[in-house]
Amino acid sequence: MKLPQRKFLHLAACAAAVAILSISLLERSARSESTSAIKLVVPYPPGGGADVLARIVADAIGNLHGPTLVVMNRPGAGTMIGTEDVVRAKPDGNTLLMTNNAVAIFPHLRKLDYDPLASLEPLCSIATTPTIMIVSGTSSYRSINDLLSAARAKPGALSFGATPGAKSHVDFEIIRHGANLQMTLVPFSGTPPIVNAVLGGQVDSAFVDYPAAAGLLQAGKLRALAAGSRGRIEQLPDVPTVSEAGFGDFDMEVWYALMAPAQTPRPILSQLAEWFGKAVKLPQTRSRLAVQGMNPVGVCGAPSISHLRKLYEDYGRLIGEANIKTE
Repeated sequence: MKLPQRKFLHLAACAAAVAILSISLLERSARSESTSAIKLVVPYPPGGGADVLARIVADAIGNLHGPTLVVMNRPGAGTMIGTEDVVRAKPDGNTLLMTNNAVAIFPHLRKLDYDPLASLEPLCSIATTPTIMIVSGTSSYRSINDLLSAARAKPGALSFGATPGAKSHVDFEIIRHGANLQMTLVPFSGTPPIVNAVLGGQVDSAFVDYPAAAGLLQAGKLRALAAGSRGRIEQLPDVPTVSEAGFGDFDMEVWYALMAPAQTPRPILSQLAEWFGKAVKLPQTRSRLAVQGMNPVGVCGAPSISHLRKLYEDYGRLIGEANIKTE
C-alpha cells in the first residue's frame, strides 16, 4: 500500500531523528566510558623511557581536565606480559598500552598468542628518542671502534646487556653481525637494570634509550660511545652516530606509541586520540620531553598504523639477515 506523501515524510523524519539520537547516545557513551579512570599499561619496569613518557603524558591529560590515567608497570617476558594484558582487556577505552618498537620485534622472534597487527589498534605516535651505546665512565673504551676491536681480539670475552628479543638486543646484534664478531649476551628484564649493570661493571656495554642514561651521562658515571639515531644527539654533540663509525645507514630510534585493544569503538578511539594529541602538544609537555631527550610527535590515526606496519616489515628483514635468536 502506498503511503500518503505527508505521512511518508513524517516517518522519514522520525527515522532520521532516531538515527541522530542513536549516534548522539553512542558518542555520549564513548565520552562517558573514556572519562573514567584509564589504566595505562607500561610493559617495562619503572624508570625506563616508556615509563617516564607515560607519566608525563598522564600529568598533561590531567591538566587538560581529561580522564585520570593510572600508570601500571607490567614487565616480564620482554614486553609480552604487559602487552597481553592489554590485548585481552575489554575494548572499552579503559585499558591502553604505552609501548615502543618491541611490539614490532617480538613476532619475529617468539611464538605469540596474539598478532600485534590484528590484536592492537595503534592510536597515536607519542614521541621518539635516540638510542645510545654506553659503557661505564671508568671503561677504557673511548669509541665504538675501541669496543669492537677489543671484542674482535677476544671472541666471546666481552659482554653486552639486553632484554632478549627487545630493541636493545636487536640493535646490538645488528652491529655485532655487521662487524662479524662474538660478544656474550647477558639477559635483563628491562632498561634500568641494564644501565645499573653497565654502571657497576657487570657487563661491558649496552644499547639503551637516551632518557634512561641521561643523568648518569651528565654526571660522568656512564660514557656514550655512539648514537643510534640518524643524526647526532643535541645533548651529546661530540658523540658520533653509529653510521659515522662505519655501519651504513643505521637508524634505530625508539618509537613510543599508544595502543588500544582491537575492536575498541571508533568514537572512543577518536576521543582518546583528541586527548593524547592535545596533551603532547602542550608547551609544558614538550619542555618536559625535551629535558628527557625525547622528541614529541603527537600524531594519531592512520600514520601510526602505517608506521607500525613499516617497523614490522623492517625488523623482520633485519632480524632475518642477522639471524637473531632469543634462545
